[in-house]
Amino acid sequence: MEGGTYGVRAEKVFDDWDGVKEVTSLPDVAPHHNVDKIVSAAGTEQGARIKTAIVCPPTIYGPGHGPDNQRRIQAYELAKATLKREKGFQVEEGQNLWTMVHVQDLSNEYLRLVEEAVKGGGNATWGPEGHYFAENGDFVWGDVAKAIAKDAHKKKLIPTAEIDNVTPEEADKLVSRGSYLWGMNSRARAIRARKLFGWNPTQKPLFDLLPDIVDREARSLGLTTGHAAQATG
Repeated sequence: MEGGTYGVRAEKVFDDWDGVKEVTSLPDVAPHHNVDKIVSAAGTEQGARIKTAIVCPPTIYGPGHGPDNQRRIQAYELAKATLKREKGFQVEEGQNLWTMVHVQDLSNEYLRLVEEAVKGGGNATWGPEGHYFAENGDFVWGDVAKAIAKDAHKKKLIPTAEIDNVTPEEADKLVSRGSYLWGMNSRARAIRARKLFGWNPTQKPLFDLLPDIVDREARSLGLTTGHAAQATG
């Protein structure tokens, strides 16, 4: 993930196979890297007793299997902010890319790692190089912004399908760290899990679920009602 530019496409793509050493040697200021180092150190020092692996997901979306938290962050907050300001938006030119993964595909990767661990390690990599991405391809944030605005307008939740360009500072006012969530690039390839134990995403891509995300955020803002409320009047 690069810093200092917003809304601009970056070609850099990290991978967890040939490029794993680059990923595990990121500077300490990189998000979560301080915790990653602690986990990796435990696997190095206690490798005979402790199997450690780090799973690093990108933009997460979709409903989970459980009854608790069914809401993710980035696309959901973008839909919510679009509905509240009554117009869609992208950060600067909106050409930046992120990688996506459905939460159920992500949970299946964790499950596969646990299954390998109970075999005594199995086919998985553990310790310093036990770093796993989880992804189902890239998307452009500006395309997500346009799709959300189009769907919200179709449902008569906002007056126009057009979108604005906002500055990073304006994005941060809409939601904490909005410039980071919607304006930067974060691209990765999940090679290790695919190669070693056959993990592959099977759920729908993010764009297929955007109408559901708009519906959810509209209900949370009181702009629409759910089926139960409609049935009871």
